[in-house]
Amino acid sequence: MDDLPLYERLVTDPVTMAELGGPLPREGLSDKLRGIVEDVGAGRVWYSVIVPDGLTAVAAGTVCIWSHDWEGEAINEIGWMVLPSFQGRGLATEAVRALLARARAEDRWDVIHAYPGITNGASNAICRKTGFSLNGERDIEYAGRTLRCNHWRLGLRSSGRAR
Repeated sequence: MDDLPLYERLVTDPVTMAELGGPLPREGLSDKLRGIVEDVGAGRVWYSVIVPDGLTAVAAGTVCIWSHDWEGEAINEIGWMVLPSFQGRGLATEAVRALLARARAEDRWDVIHAYPGITNGASNAICRKTGFSLNGERDIEYAGRTLRCNHWRLGLRSSGRAR
């Protein structure tokens, strides 16, 4: 719960949330993060804070892998957010690579899905740079909003690419 100020800054920031339908209200964010913390404790979620090298006291964003149900199928999803003052430095790409490397090393998560908005050039570039394959577009529900997203997939086992 120590990350609540960072979490609030990320999800209430209009620039950070521009591709996710706009900022979220502060109400309920503590409960939402508490649920994430519980899921981390139970091993259902990996949630990491992104800290730039040399700035150990300053958090730039987060990267997370979690499991959830999608149309009756259990899937694993990765997502990331970086505060505007840290964007464009490659921090999210490095964080995604690090979390995927950990998942491979621990033989965890199998296929990972990512759903950046179709107009989110930076996040779609991260998917390309980290080896995901584009599987078309789909509508995704996020915080009660329907977003048009690209569907990216990455197989972490065997060849490293999803079928």
